[in-house]
Amino acid sequence: MNEKLNQAIEDGRTVLGIEMGSTRIKAVLIDEENQSIASGSHDWENSYIDNIWTYGIDEIWKGVQDSYRNLAADVKERYGVTLKKLGAIGFSGMMHGYLAFDKQDQLLVPFRTWRNNITQQASEELTNHFNYNIPQRWSIAHLYQAILNQEEHVAEVDFITTLAGYVHWKLTGRKVLGVGEASGAFPIDLETKGFHQGMIDKFNQLIAPKQLPWKLEEVLPKVFVAGQEAGRLTEEGARLLDVSGQLEVGIPLCPPEGDAGTGMVATNSVAERTGNVSAGTSAFAMVVLEKNLSKVHPEIDLVTTPSGSLVAMAHSNNCTSDLNAWVGLFGEFAQAVGVDIDSDTLYRTLFHQALEGDPDGGGLLSYGYLSGEHVTHFEEGRPLVVRDSDSQFNLANFMRTHLMTSFGAMKIGLDILLKEEKAPLDEMLGHGGIFKTEGVAQRILAAACNVPTSVMETAGEGGAWGIALLGNYMIHQQEGETLELFLKEKVFADQEVTTISVEPQEVAGFEQFMERYKQGLSIERAAIEHLR
Repeated sequence: MNEKLNQAIEDGRTVLGIEMGSTRIKAVLIDEENQSIASGSHDWENSYIDNIWTYGIDEIWKGVQDSYRNLAADVKERYGVTLKKLGAIGFSGMMHGYLAFDKQDQLLVPFRTWRNNITQQASEELTNHFNYNIPQRWSIAHLYQAILNQEEHVAEVDFITTLAGYVHWKLTGRKVLGVGEASGAFPIDLETKGFHQGMIDKFNQLIAPKQLPWKLEEVLPKVFVAGQEAGRLTEEGARLLDVSGQLEVGIPLCPPEGDAGTGMVATNSVAERTGNVSAGTSAFAMVVLEKNLSKVHPEIDLVTTPSGSLVAMAHSNNCTSDLNAWVGLFGEFAQAVGVDIDSDTLYRTLFHQALEGDPDGGGLLSYGYLSGEHVTHFEEGRPLVVRDSDSQFNLANFMRTHLMTSFGAMKIGLDILLKEEKAPLDEMLGHGGIFKTEGVAQRILAAACNVPTSVMETAGEGGAWGIALLGNYMIHQQEGETLELFLKEKVFADQEVTTISVEPQEVAGFEQFMERYKQGLSIERAAIEHLR
């Protein structure tokens, strides 16, 4: 087997995928059978500077280079081969945000990530102007808010993009985005699979009194769909990615995508009536729609699959950060009493306790709002645990409450989609670190969605694998072969899937918890105001 892989690596028949997530950059190498054969990673954290959640440009390149270096080392150790050739490369990143550059390709302001809730005025005005929901984290909301704020850099803007688009541009010289990621920069025309020209015209008319030296279409990237080649690795790009100088130039790159799109691919959720939940620092549920929604909902984003099909997304800024902090605290206690426990055992033990809790969490309430939460209208957050004197305060309910609240804000949007809009959904697939402990978060999610919930054996592979699959699709697709068909027949045909059915008692318990969650938002707001 290794001989075959050795030859595939030497011949350049493998595909590299790199995803820049919120806390980790991961690189994955896959073979022609779409199996992961090597990996490398780099841990990083955003910084909160001048009231902006950001990552520095130097941090981006350090992380990308380190993850590639670690992957190349893994290839060398496993197969005894120096990585020089690749069949394709793909880049993915945390969705949307705002990177603005001038004509000299200089970054005008620090990278404004999806985590910032600083564009409420722009979001509301553009939503009304377009009659189309424009969430706060979208690139166009950031650009328009900068215009409203009369920020000096706006007149110098020559190009705006997202994190994935930025890295792709520097490696290929091409200013492009995949349609899924582009749908979070500016609304997409589902017929043309490009930016919606009518809305571009409306935006240009809106900002005309500002007399800016550019039109919107001049500063946006070009849009590509899955399967199209979106550029090739330049000499400069090869040296930027691989500082050892081993990697050859001319490698084709697939369109850069966001983590929403790669999550859909990694869970085989690109067909109508399918859905997936990606749970990490943030949580977002995506359902591929059969038809458009009946009206605009601020809690529901309309984006697309990497092929350009309409997707409804219920996104929340906060998911596992506070949960992870509590697990870490329990780990510190274990060490303090002389118990040596590894991270996997710690998570498994605490998560399984949650299954022993009351369906509604025993009357407990928590908000894991480490940052602001747009769904519930908070510009900043304060993690909070609340209980009544008669709450059933025990470890099982404590853990169950923190697992439920991880999906709480997301569920508000999901309920609108499934209950009010009655969007058909046959099954929800979960992926992300929260699902690593088998059958726990998956069961909580089934109660939240009230549909059967599945986790695939590849759920831990994540978006780096998803963007690598898009690279393989680009170079191996047959004539007329859709992405949906490619994934169904060539990637997931023999995939093992674990499905948990809906338990009515647990659904009812989650609904009770959500009533408490909504009623208690005034407590969260008071905590923020008091500590401000």
